[in-house]
Formats: sequence, structure tokens, C-alpha cells
Amino acid sequence: MRIATWNVNSINARLDNVLAWVGAELPDVVGFQELKCMDEKFPAEAFERLGYNVAVHGQKTYNGVALLSKTPMEDIRRGLPGSDVDDHARYIEAVISGPTPVRVGCIYLPNGNPIGTEKFEYKLDWFARLRKHAGELLALEERLILMGDYNVIPEPEDADKPETWVNDALFQPESRAAWRALKNLGLADAYMQADGAPGGYTFWDYQAGAWQRNHGIRIDHGLLSPQAADRLKSVVIHRDVRDTEKPSDHVPVVFELDL
Repeated sequence: MRIATWNVNSINARLDNVLAWVGAELPDVVGFQELKCMDEKFPAEAFERLGYNVAVHGQKTYNGVALLSKTPMEDIRRGLPGSDVDDHARYIEAVISGPTPVRVGCIYLPNGNPIGTEKFEYKLDWFARLRKHAGELLALEERLILMGDYNVIPEPEDADKPETWVNDALFQPESRAAWRALKNLGLADAYMQADGAPGGYTFWDYQAGAWQRNHGIRIDHGLLSPQAADRLKSVVIHRDVRDTEKPSDHVPVVFELDL
């Protein structure tokens, strides 16, 4: 089973690129982040024509996540539990049906900038809620992948120029500690398990020639339960997509599980 995550940075603005990649690769499951549209504006029919079932949790102008699956999805959850006031569309989860079901959570974790503001506190609070929910999911002892744009640079090796990120919420000690606390529940970082080589960047800023200079960072991750980690075959970062016309600043990451 090939499971992909991609922050598309506006699904409708980049629909041609997204359809071209999905149509060529045809992963079994796809999670999109940063849709920037309401549910009814998501181009579901275009993906249904490619053979996908579609579940969307959208929001006007900002955020938004979606899951595509070649097989029916069950137990769909829209929104991260743990808050009655958080109305950001940042989390969607479903069980992908089949002979060997897998539960997939698609995550668009808050950016948190600027630090020292309520936005950074919101990021850390969201991380804490995610950790609590992940613990509950791990107790089910299922094949589980929590994937998406985590907006965290785990280690200095995950940035080409780590010194340029020291004042950014993505690289703060608190953000990195929250990432480690989530992992320490018993989740495996898929990229580190499959490869782990420095330079596995998934994001290049639009500014200052970051792509041309390869000033990238690794912030799009897949965390696997032990039952899924045992089945991991490979992780492929499709960095060539960043070099297309009107690209997202993120690229797709594909996790292959032997299911």
C-alpha cells in the first residue's frame, strides 16, 4: 500500500499540478493539507474520476485537509478532539478498508509564528491534544499512520541552514520537545526508519532562491504505530514536483507499507 501526504498550498490554485501527480502515481491513499477552501469548493469529482473516494474537512481561505482512498473509508473523524472552541480545519482521520485495514490521520499542525504570541501557544496546545489522541489510537493496536505537515524541524540535520531557523516557531526547543513527546508514545518516524539520510527536505520557501540553493527543511512527516512500522518498505520524497510550474512550497512524500 502506497500512502502519500502533500501540503498543496491551495488545492484549486494548483489543481492541474496535483491531478497530474496523483494521476501519474496513483497512490492507494492521499492526504492533502492547506486546501484553502470549503468542502463544497473542493474538486472532489476530479479525483473521483481517478478512482478515489473523497473525505474533506475544509475551511474558507485557510487550512483544510482531505483524504483520498481507492477503497471505502470508515470511521471518518473531522477535527482533532480535545477542544470545544478550536474551529480550524487541521485534522481528518479514517480507517482505510481492505483485507488489511490501516487507520490514517492527516495533519496540518499550526505554524506557530511569531513566537511569544498566542499563535505559538496554540501550536503547543494543538501538539498536546494530538499527543493525547495518538495515545488513545495506539491503545487500539492497529496499523496507524499519522502523517502530514507537522510544521516542526526535528533536528538540525533536517534543515540545510539550521541557523536561519533559530527564531522560527518550527525550530523552537518547545516545538521539538513536543515532537519528541509524541514520538515517544511508541511511534516511529518513517523517514528515519527507512532512510534517515540528511537532506530529506520536503519544503523550500518561495523566497530568496531557497529551491535553487536547496535551502530546504524536513517538516512533512509520517509517524507509524509499531504494527505499521513493522510493515514499512520505503519512503520516497518526490522533490521533482517542486520544480514544476506554479508549485506548492511542499512536495509529496510517499510511504510504502507491505500490507
